[in-house]
Amino acid sequence: MKTIMNTSELAQIDAEALREDLNPLSAEERITMLGKKFAGRVAATTSFGLQASVMLRLMRTHAPDVPVVFVDTGYLFPETYRYADALEKQLGMEARVYMPKLTPARQEALHGRFWEQGPAGMEQYARINKIEPMSRALQELGADIWISGLRRSHSKTRASRGVVEQQSKTVKVYPILEWSDADVEEYMKKHGLPPHPLADEGYATMGDWHSTKPLEEGETAEGTRFNGEKYECGLHQDSGVQDFQI
Repeated sequence: MKTIMNTSELAQIDAEALREDLNPLSAEERITMLGKKFAGRVAATTSFGLQASVMLRLMRTHAPDVPVVFVDTGYLFPETYRYADALEKQLGMEARVYMPKLTPARQEALHGRFWEQGPAGMEQYARINKIEPMSRALQELGADIWISGLRRSHSKTRASRGVVEQQSKTVKVYPILEWSDADVEEYMKKHGLPPHPLADEGYATMGDWHSTKPLEEGETAEGTRFNGEKYECGLHQDSGVQDFQI
């Protein structure tokens, strides 16, 4: 088994060695280890989506000093903003909000509605509203390790993901990668965590209001995002595809 060096000795994190160290651990142990061993160079993210409360509570309980980043595109459902506010109060935490440099109004005035402009428009939308703010957050926080609540059961595009991935200069870690929907529901029930208010309205996933719709009969979760043309918003594309140091 490879052993990763102490943070003080580490110029660049060995993603393969970190993966080997984290694989046998529980989600709680993974988060605790990351928070202690890499203090000052790790950040987590939340979307305040359908099951975001799970990762938020795990972070709050096992690595409370790790900053949590919330990328606010300006196009989230009103219910998402209200859910975020309530969840922060319940957990006693506050996410660090990062927004695009262009407001929604200015974007649409200058460029139109990107999400109505086909695949190229959607890619540009993701870059302006999600990727650039996330890159800025990592740089300002000095984080080269990014903790995310991505799970394999979310979609087929995530089925082969490993617990640790190298993505450009950033190492991404998914502590609850192996958790099933049943595991998530059990954790939420055990700890009294509220679901997103739109969960009861048929939404199987959560994103911006213009690119997310309720699940219809015979449809998969992938089909409810971006008119079924894609599922990933840009933040969680295959490693190496997206450079976050832009």
